[in-house]
Amino acid sequence: MKILVMGGTRFVGKSLVSKLLNQNHDIDIFTRGNKTNPDNTNLIKGDRNDIECILKLKNKKYDVIFDISGREVEQTKLLIENLDDSFFRYIYVSSAGVYKDNYELPLSEDSPLDTNSRHKGKFETENWLVEKKIPFTSFRPTYIYGPGNYNKIENWFFERLFHLKSIPIPADGSLITQLGHVSDLSDVMIKCLDFEKSKNSIYNCSGERGVTIKGLIYLCAEVCGLNKTDIYLNKFDFEKLDPKSRKGFPIRLNHYQTDISKIKNDLNWKPKFDLLSGLKDSFIKDYQFKKDNKFDRTSDSVLFNA
Repeated sequence: MKILVMGGTRFVGKSLVSKLLNQNHDIDIFTRGNKTNPDNTNLIKGDRNDIECILKLKNKKYDVIFDISGREVEQTKLLIENLDDSFFRYIYVSSAGVYKDNYELPLSEDSPLDTNSRHKGKFETENWLVEKKIPFTSFRPTYIYGPGNYNKIENWFFERLFHLKSIPIPADGSLITQLGHVSDLSDVMIKCLDFEKSKNSIYNCSGERGVTIKGLIYLCAEVCGLNKTDIYLNKFDFEKLDPKSRKGFPIRLNHYQTDISKIKNDLNWKPKFDLLSGLKDSFIKDYQFKKDNKFDRTSDSVLFNA
């Protein structure tokens, strides 16, 4: 197939493109070009917010579009309005961050949305795709982790455990969160093309199970070769933090877990990685090559001195 990938040179895009290349697809990557372009792909360099750059795609024909970099509905409108409309699927990476906080977990695809969320452009894009009857599939991951992660998620924990054997923890660490491996996400993004049922559908996509923050810390410690007794959990009162200070911790300081039964049933899919094996994969393939780098501990002082 002729495929366009919007943002395909790092993390999710890199994982996706490598798998598409293994299937011998013809791939164009539209990116700002800040990273090395994968071999056997065609780079179209540009900023997707710039109409002059998007016009490089004017009337190009694709079978499938994978949109990893879209955050606002205007970005998707600009793109689609300048492409030939013959593509049979537009695959969009949304976010489980679109949901409102809720006392009932896990969150389903029908759970209330947060119109003040910083991810609101994601569900506005989904709504626009529905309204315009564009054939799409949208995925709402929770925290994506794995090799090549440029967001400080698992590496934030690895850094402190590996170097300090000490780590900040919100209160007793009983808040529930959820992570999903990047390879599982890229797998199902491709797999959905084989299922007509996935057309015009939105899916939560993550690991099968939630984990407490304390549990996540202990799993990261195990991956670093440490026992529970080897590390010090430095408690902070997250309920007293202002919104800005809360960002010093790498994951949200409230319960956060989605239901992935819909994607499992519709696409005959389940994650290959449980959390421990996924963290090991990330550590071995990525963090161990960075472990001697200096890391910024500014966020720690923000958590304790807010």
